Amino acid sequence: MTPFERLTKSNTKENLWIYILATLKKHSNYAWDLHTSIEKDFGFKPGNITPYRVLYRLEEQGFVKSEAEDRRRVYKITEIGEKELDKVKIFYSKVLKKIS
Repeated sequence: MTPFERLTKSNTKENLWIYILATLKKHSNYAWDLHTSIEKDFGFKPGNITPYRVLYRLEEQGFVKSEAEDRRRVYKITEIGEKELDKVKIFYSKVLKKIS
């Protein structure tokens, strides 16, 4: 695996929470639809089970919340989740400035 391939993997599938929060910031979503939204919006396909695990962990930590809607759970980003996503943006901005 090349250095760029490792970077891509670590910044996509291994940090899936970033893409889940970004997706939920745009619009609420069902858990089963997240992998499709992530593939469409960000160009990579997460595994079938991993988004569920990450989503449930994010909910336990208060970054997202869910509500029952038509016998399904709809997930939304919380204010804490938006603040965490803002930290990501600042982090990547700093990294880009340093390597430019």
